Amino acid sequence: MYKGQRVVLASQSPRRRQLLEQAAIPFEVKVVETAETFPPDMHIPDVPVHIARQKAAAVAVLCSPNDIIIAADTVVVLDNTIIGKPKDREDAVNILSTLSGRIHQVMTGVVIKQDADREISFVDITEVHFKPLTREQIIYYIDHYKPYDKAGAYGVQDWIGAVGIDRINGCFYNVMGLPVSKVVEQLDTM
Repeated sequence: MYKGQRVVLASQSPRRRQLLEQAAIPFEVKVVETAETFPPDMHIPDVPVHIARQKAAAVAVLCSPNDIIIAADTVVVLDNTIIGKPKDREDAVNILSTLSGRIHQVMTGVVIKQDADREISFVDITEVHFKPLTREQIIYYIDHYKPYDKAGAYGVQDWIGAVGIDRINGCFYNVMGLPVSKVVEQLDTM
């Protein structure tokens, strides 16, 4: 319970679970498979919030009216194009080769539903600077860390973050998938 209410995380991401645990927020996980779709003309920063809202709505049917539902979605954006999760090894190599030596944005949309009428939503944006990566580094990372469940084909907390990212502007935890300090800040206002 958090302030007398059960918190439900609408995500199967182990990284989001880890971050809420680090923040000492007691929670349960409930997940409903949700199509991560959005209108093609949607403004890019609105996309992860839109998808998070779909996840929260899908899980709401499994929850009691007093539960607080936290849902999130993370996208990687380069040159105004959303880069999703890699389809396979070749796609992961192509994605990381494209990000190599460049700056991209990581956008995490968060929706916190307190009940049918009360919802807080926001997007957090972090700028990530990748150093130039060799093909050998990219192959090593993909073969050892299998980043197929990660937007942009990488996890900042993995080996590639330590050797390939020289700086970020914004929240490190946002790049992991949840801007946890902002989530806690919003929960405290409810």
